[in-house]
Amino acid sequence: MLTFPNIDPVALSLGPLKIHWYGVMYLVAFGAAFWLGRRRANKPGSGWSTEQISDVVFYGALGTVLGGRIGYSLFYGMSGFLADPVSIFRVWEGGMSYHGGMLGVAIAMWLFGRKYKKSFFETTDFITPLVPTGIAAVRFANFINGELWGRITDSPMGMVFPTGGPLPRHPSQLYEMFLEGIVLFFIVWFFSAKSRPRMAVSGVFCLGYGSFRFLVEFFRQPDEHMGFMAFNWLTMGQLLSIPLIALGVTLLILAYRNTNSQKASQP
Repeated sequence: MLTFPNIDPVALSLGPLKIHWYGVMYLVAFGAAFWLGRRRANKPGSGWSTEQISDVVFYGALGTVLGGRIGYSLFYGMSGFLADPVSIFRVWEGGMSYHGGMLGVAIAMWLFGRKYKKSFFETTDFITPLVPTGIAAVRFANFINGELWGRITDSPMGMVFPTGGPLPRHPSQLYEMFLEGIVLFFIVWFFSAKSRPRMAVSGVFCLGYGSFRFLVEFFRQPDEHMGFMAFNWLTMGQLLSIPLIALGVTLLILAYRNTNSQKASQP
């Protein structure tokens, strides 16, 4: 059995000001996105400037935070939201949804594209390789906070979390950090290294994240106030991942169907 490291969730205290690892990891996520975006923009013929990278990361940050908070309130805390609608603005109380954050980013990218006269999928194909490193950083913050732990297990990977009771549980935050963050980063980054048809990179990301999240949910403890959504095994995370997997497959089919149609029409 592994030992939970019990890292202090507060990374730095400056008098009354406390800087939490959760906030630090969000800064790491957006900083990494900016650095990686600059690298992609510097490639010949990228069509992206440094100013646009700064803007797209800013738009993405707003979409992540606002969409994540609203998504959590609607997907996981609807009863609390209906009882107290103002709670949606109390972000300091915690509660973020990745799927909600993704919808928020999609809207932000549409607005960004309108400003810079870029199509929606031109924008998403560019930014999706920048996203997995941020996912990895935030999942590590979940682990430090001892939250979103996994189901009870007797495997050697189990560990006792301070808030998870006396029995060892899967460190599902680390599973997500590895699959949704590290593995997905290498898949999407190297896939996007070559010229791909429009929508293909976005499709690989959606398919990859949706599949990995669906898989890890079998090890992650369902939200206590929701439990299983159906069949005594389907969780809310899996329910929200199914449309994402379908979207990824659809985008890939459309991307390569359009490419093949264009090749067939050429003399």
